[in-house]
Amino acid sequence: MSKGSGIIDSSGVHIPATNEPAADVSAAGSDLPSTTVFADFGVSTPIVEALKDKGITHPFPIQALTLPVALRGNDIIGQAKTGTGKTLGFGIPMLENTAGIDEEGWESVPVQARGKPQGLVILPTRELAKQVAEELRAAAARRRLRIVEVYGGRAYEPQQEALKEGAEIVVGTPGRLVDLMKHRFLDLACVRTVVLDEADEMLDLGFLEDVEKILASTPSNRHTMLFSATMPGPVVAMARRYMSRPTHIRAADPADTGVTVKSVRQVVYRCHALNKSEVLARILQAKGRGLTIVFTRTKRTAARLAEELTERGFAAGALHGDLGQGAREQALRAFRNGKVDVLVATDVAARGIDVDDVTHVINYQCPEDEKTYIHRIGRTGRAGQSGTAVTFVDWDDLPRWTLIDKALNLRQPEPLETYHTSEHLYSDLDIPEGATGKLPRDKRTRAGLAAEYIEDLGETQAQRQRTRLAREAGARLVLRIRQTPLGAAPARAIPAPGAVSAQEAGQGKPAGGPAPQQAAQADSPHGRVLTRTPAALAAQALWRRPAKPAPMSRRRGPA
Repeated sequence: MSKGSGIIDSSGVHIPATNEPAADVSAAGSDLPSTTVFADFGVSTPIVEALKDKGITHPFPIQALTLPVALRGNDIIGQAKTGTGKTLGFGIPMLENTAGIDEEGWESVPVQARGKPQGLVILPTRELAKQVAEELRAAAARRRLRIVEVYGGRAYEPQQEALKEGAEIVVGTPGRLVDLMKHRFLDLACVRTVVLDEADEMLDLGFLEDVEKILASTPSNRHTMLFSATMPGPVVAMARRYMSRPTHIRAADPADTGVTVKSVRQVVYRCHALNKSEVLARILQAKGRGLTIVFTRTKRTAARLAEELTERGFAAGALHGDLGQGAREQALRAFRNGKVDVLVATDVAARGIDVDDVTHVINYQCPEDEKTYIHRIGRTGRAGQSGTAVTFVDWDDLPRWTLIDKALNLRQPEPLETYHTSEHLYSDLDIPEGATGKLPRDKRTRAGLAAEYIEDLGETQAQRQRTRLAREAGARLVLRIRQTPLGAAPARAIPAPGAVSAQEAGQGKPAGGPAPQQAAQADSPHGRVLTRTPAALAAQALWRRPAKPAPMSRRRGPA
């Protein structure tokens, strides 16, 4: 690294070694012939033609390695990172093993099994489920297959009706699949093919128990395919338990992740919490900046920051867990369609974002560990394109960043102190001189989030309320920040009746007793500012109504 610069010299970066089992078949993209087509593997003509209609003629490495084994009906453990074409790697064998109405093989399907799922895909997030279902429909466009996706965040009734009408393939998240099974709307007794996609992420999100319930409800002689970017111990144990002599396929260069980290231009700055948004506003005006993902650790920070960036003139949208599914899909569509070019997202919500032309990734809050760091910066620099990743390290984050730096050998343990007036900020990231904290009006060319329609997914009233409250809370916090004079001590808000802690709100405890003198804290450019959770705001509204005093035995003491 040169003096007076935050640019990281990533030439010596290395990825920590893992104790993953050796693959039975391993190859990189350069090891495979570029002239191979899907028909060479025996893929049926309707699927080949459907893929050709979408401009897909040559298989990706994971597909070329998986298809010969999977089409023979052998269980597979496929290892490849997100965005490498895994969907068709397991999707084509599943489609080939599924018979649609009046298609060849439909006569062999027992009458009592017709309309019940023959294929099942389990994924960790709603966005991935929707994405995979769309790719399967594209590949099966010339087939008579009914593909239904089921996931949380939307009403049960449409999904229940779709399953009643019949479905040959079901794509869903573990929680919603289990719920539908409990209410006898989903019968997996006739499933021929099961796919576990992003198995490592499902384990990270705590879905192991649900996944085991689902697998136990499927026939023991099913064809099982498990795909995962990494192979931690629990994933290996699951494979051994639920698969029959699987073939482990790794379709990636062992140094692939390291190459990705090296190819992305990485910059790290030590930024003060009071100045982060000002620095970010300048970075978003860098020359050549396209689609940008800004990562935060908390939902509240994501909501607040998206609101603030919008007020500064940027076309920004938020993606976090407090938003309803309709709002989440609206933000993703607006980002993919270019109506917004800044997506502020939490790590969990960002799982499943697969956009190739992201030019910048901003770690507004320092990642928790090196794994998260690699996951975040891997969102840019895809498909041979260049990318830039900028990380903000607050003073409190220095121990965390030191561990990341040591694990990856970034050789930047003490990031350069940086403010929005620092000269190196402008030279490092090619920011025009004279850039201010607001985007000039003549450069506000994007339509914005409001230009993207929000689909009515039949969300419950509670879900819609959470979305509205999340957005209103972010807007109120931005207003309070602006009204606080620079350098003034942050005002400490007095919790109103009905305020509850974040822990209590998550546990759904009633707010029927005396109000706990506690409120959740949120990061702000002017220090730690107390604000209320969406659940607390809803509880406050109830407290405005006259109510009978609760019996002494049921009252809660102060927090």
